[in-house]
Amino acid sequence: MKKLSIILVLFTFVSYSYGQDLAALNSKITEKRAEAAVFKWVATDHDFGQVPIGTPVSHEFKFTNTGDIPLVISAVKPSCGCTITAYSKEPIMPNGTGFVKATYDASKVGRFSKTVTVVANTEVGSILLTIKGEVVGAGTTIESH
Repeated sequence: MKKLSIILVLFTFVSYSYGQDLAALNSKITEKRAEAAVFKWVATDHDFGQVPIGTPVSHEFKFTNTGDIPLVISAVKPSCGCTITAYSKEPIMPNGTGFVKATYDASKVGRFSKTVTVVANTEVGSILLTIKGEVVGAGTTIESH
C-alpha cells in the first residue's frame, strides 16, 4: 500500500509539472501569433471577362499589412507556366501596402481559371489568389461587362 501511495504522489507531481510546461508553451505560441504579419487584401480573385487571343492580361492584387511585424513574402508560385508573377520584394511594414501581380498569356482559346500561391510570414502561411476569364478567337465579338 505504501508503494502505491508513493507512485500516486510521484504520478501527480509529474502530471502537474508537465501541465505547467504545456501552459508555458501555449503562452509562447499565443504570444507569437499576436506578433504576426497579416494580409488584408482588397480582393483575392479577379475575372478578366473575355480576352482576345494572344493578348496577355494582368491584374495587380493589392494588400495592406494589418499585423504587428513586417510582412515578408518568401515565394509567389503560379499554378502553371502560362502565368507570370511579380510582387513586393521588400518587407511591408505594419499598415504598409504591397502587391502581387499576375499576368496570363492568353495563348489558347477557352475558359481559364488559374491560381497564384503567396507564401509569407503570416499566421496561416499562404493564401491563394485566383484569376479567371475566357480567351476568345480572332473575329469574336467581345462582350463588355
